Amino acid sequence: MVFRTMLLCYDGTREGHTALRQGTELASACGAFVPLLAVVRTSAGAIVGESLSSEAPFAEQTRQVEEILSEGVARLTERGIKTKGHVTLGEPIDEIARFAKTLEVDLIVLGHRTRSAFARWWGGSVGVSLLDLSTCSILVCIENPAPETGT
Repeated sequence: MVFRTMLLCYDGTREGHTALRQGTELASACGAFVPLLAVVRTSAGAIVGESLSSEAPFAEQTRQVEEILSEGVARLTERGIKTKGHVTLGEPIDEIARFAKTLEVDLIVLGHRTRSAFARWWGGSVGVSLLDLSTCSILVCIENPAPETGT
């Protein structure tokens, strides 16, 4: 299958860089358009607390995420990939699924963060939850560890 539109989720973390690198290679091979998505995580309690201040809720976080997203857009553009950056507020799983559906993407690309069994149990798995909500394929990019050298 050729992917024409790939939603790449990017947050500037090591895992995000892995997804950006692998997603860039695939997009280049397919000639795909790559909307780049960064999500500022929100919660009901944080919104209520933030809205009591004089500044817009999550303004500083959003500014930082926009800077990170600009870096990702620049890297894709340098490689000749057509892209557009998007920043949204919300829960990452919900926003990724919503953007993927709205933009009618063929593939969602995201990085994998290894967590403990307890953390997965407590917080759930983004991959599994996203699988339940997604209407397209998902590529979960994993950084290959450096090979061990024998002595």
